[in-house]
Amino acid sequence: MIAVENLTKTFTLHNQDAAVIPVIAGAGFAVEPGECVALTGDSGAGKSTVMRILYGNYLAQGGAVRIGGLDITKAEPREILQLRRDVLGYVSQFLRVVPRVPTLDVVSEPLLNVGWSKADATARARELLERLRIPERLWSLSPTTFSGGEQQRVNIARGFTHSYPALLLDEPTASLDAANRETVLTLIEEAKADGAAIVGIFHDLDARSRVADREIDVSAFTPRAA
Repeated sequence: MIAVENLTKTFTLHNQDAAVIPVIAGAGFAVEPGECVALTGDSGAGKSTVMRILYGNYLAQGGAVRIGGLDITKAEPREILQLRRDVLGYVSQFLRVVPRVPTLDVVSEPLLNVGWSKADATARARELLERLRIPERLWSLSPTTFSGGEQQRVNIARGFTHSYPALLLDEPTASLDAANRETVLTLIEEAKADGAAIVGIFHDLDARSRVADREIDVSAFTPRAA
């Protein structure tokens, strides 16, 4: 479902005489349906860079990244948008939504985008908000007004609403209390059971050992480690 082949990424510092900083060189790995792979490595090794390339936010200088058969390093923007709608979900640490949109609509939107009815999408959103302990009195309000922990749980609910065949998780249990942490780990296990191919960053070692089938040390792909 996810295949990374000989991936290379550099950054050009235009305000510093166009200095070129190599970040990733020769990265390669694959993730099968129903498998969770954890990206590991020291801070600055390139874990977040790899995730952003997988999601199409960063351009790669070389190699291929195939998700559901589409090489996103060569894809048109409309193809990447369609991939994100139908195939590739992303749960980041931070909620980014249009202000003043009610929480229930924020969470149900991914299902409406793939053709669910309003009633079914709303029911699924309500289910996840309940599981993640977001009080019902808040559902009609914009999540931009919520606390950081509540925003993170709304972001998780939105990311797990649709059963994406491929899923990227960036610190999904960070800053959660024990009960919500358990809920998120259960959601990840359910997604794996449904056949999702998952790539995640987990600084929570217990969470990583529970849901990850194997680990990939991104430090092995940094030029300084070569």
